[in-house]
Amino acid sequence: MIVGYARTSTAEQMAGLEAQLRDLADAGATKQFTEQISSVTPRERLTAALDFVREGDVLMVTRLDRLARSTADLLSIIEKLEAKGVALRILDFGGSCVDTKSPSGRLIVTLFGAFAQFERELMLARMREGIAKAKADGKYKGRAPTARAKTSQVLELRGQGIGPSVIATQLRVSRASVYRILAASTGKHQNETGEH
Repeated sequence: MIVGYARTSTAEQMAGLEAQLRDLADAGATKQFTEQISSVTPRERLTAALDFVREGDVLMVTRLDRLARSTADLLSIIEKLEAKGVALRILDFGGSCVDTKSPSGRLIVTLFGAFAQFERELMLARMREGIAKAKADGKYKGRAPTARAKTSQVLELRGQGIGPSVIATQLRVSRASVYRILAASTGKHQNETGEH
């Protein structure tokens, strides 16, 4: 069985997620796991996909950066897959698939993973420098608060008795953001681990 995994960092990246799902399906993925979450937070659907795959299966992603947050993370995922007898296939390697069951495939994936991590670290360093300069020049306003813009919707849904998890899903914001809005509206801290 070919199992696809697709991820975008935010709920606003629907086009990117849809493109990944389309490409995975076109490449033969019969089951797909998706999530819209930053790679630095726990990726529950990736964990579910890794638990789901069985010997002889293939876990397929469109690009390495959709799967792993670093070279070490990538190698850890590959190790888990190999222990289960599962191959990893990445579609976006010059139009061809690289299969980690072969030594050359594993080498290529490791090298590309290292380059991707290096590129990401350079990008983050440039971004930090740009933000620091913008702050020094008094021009930095920060990212637009997407969840706070939906405060009235959160409060309205909560007033209807809808739970925070459902609100987060409906409004495409994080549960933590819903809890922050609710806590701010009541002026007291609410437990972020349970439903109220």
